[in-house]
Amino acid sequence: MINVVQPSLGERELSAIREVFESNWVGRGTKVEEFQEGFARHIGVGKDHVLSVNSCTEATFLAMELADIGPGDEVVLPTICFVGVANAIASRGARPVFCDVDRRTLNPTVADIEAVLTPRTKAVAILHYGGYPGEVAQIAALCQERGIQLIEDAAVSVASTVDGKPCGTFGDFGVWSFDYGKIVVTVDGGMLYVRDPELAARAPKLAYFGLEQTSGYNEALRSRTRWWEFQVSSFSRRSISNDVLAAVGSVQLDRLPGFIERRAEIAAHYDRELDGLDGLHRPPPLPEGHTTSHYMYWIQLDDGIRDDVARDLYARGIYTTFRYAQLHKVKAYGADVRLPQSDAASASTLLLPIHQGLSDADVDRIVGAVRDSVSERRGHGRHSASPVRKAA
Repeated sequence: MINVVQPSLGERELSAIREVFESNWVGRGTKVEEFQEGFARHIGVGKDHVLSVNSCTEATFLAMELADIGPGDEVVLPTICFVGVANAIASRGARPVFCDVDRRTLNPTVADIEAVLTPRTKAVAILHYGGYPGEVAQIAALCQERGIQLIEDAAVSVASTVDGKPCGTFGDFGVWSFDYGKIVVTVDGGMLYVRDPELAARAPKLAYFGLEQTSGYNEALRSRTRWWEFQVSSFSRRSISNDVLAAVGSVQLDRLPGFIERRAEIAAHYDRELDGLDGLHRPPPLPEGHTTSHYMYWIQLDDGIRDDVARDLYARGIYTTFRYAQLHKVKAYGADVRLPQSDAASASTLLLPIHQGLSDADVDRIVGAVRDSVSERRGHGRHSASPVRKAA
């Protein structure tokens, strides 16, 4: 089965893990610091503004806490979004307010967000769908103008930018994911960016039980007596990462440019080979100055054939899916709203496999299967795809 997502892990990552094992320290240590510093350089911020944690979801929960989201507050987010974002809002006693999205990009527009703002809106949380930045710069300007905090779910946008500025750094908070299915993989893990220096200084304490000091060993080095005693500044969880995961992450971050190059090559081949196929729409072109991580490649199908095409591809050993299920239809959030563009997108969109582990033969097989299925479902016969490398 060809998977939609797949990590690229090998000898370099195993060597990094071995080095950590041989150090006899596998907890949070120097490797975490190195990974944080490397990621801070990657997104162009100071090292004290990022924090490595055990998942992107936990980073999102921390962002909501640092943003002081609470009962009576509203947080606007697109209905096509990851469930962890809505859970992080609701867990604070706040109300998730779902907005519509652009049918083709599946990203919210400024107009979509502005339409649901109220005096109770304390923050906006946006997702960069599939790594496409969307109107993040304009949304950030709107939030600044209205005095509303912006939280960016950049989980799949590790290499996405607008005019050179990385996604995740436009708002007050940004979060990234490094789980098994992402581009940079640490097996599991996440990163939190906090713009405000004071809030950034609070983040490490919130991520470790609210402890005012996190290492008795370091306190002992400073000749502090009774270094095992501690004080707590908040009733917090344990969200920290460790040197094993961070060592893998540093290697993956170094390999990231090659990953993005291959994903871009696959996306360009899909664009060429699926162009002009009747009833199929490809992702819209990126605006000038935008780059994408190419985390997702989606097609949109007319005439209600999406589910049939998905079944056809599965029967041929190609797994496809749709992300993300519309959150305003999840009963637990208690939403009562009509979002027609989201409905249309959700009924027609299908994600094709795209990851750097795909071979040329895999990509050709996917293209051929899509063209055959769509053509047969629409009664137009078969088409053949050209090889990946030959389409320059």
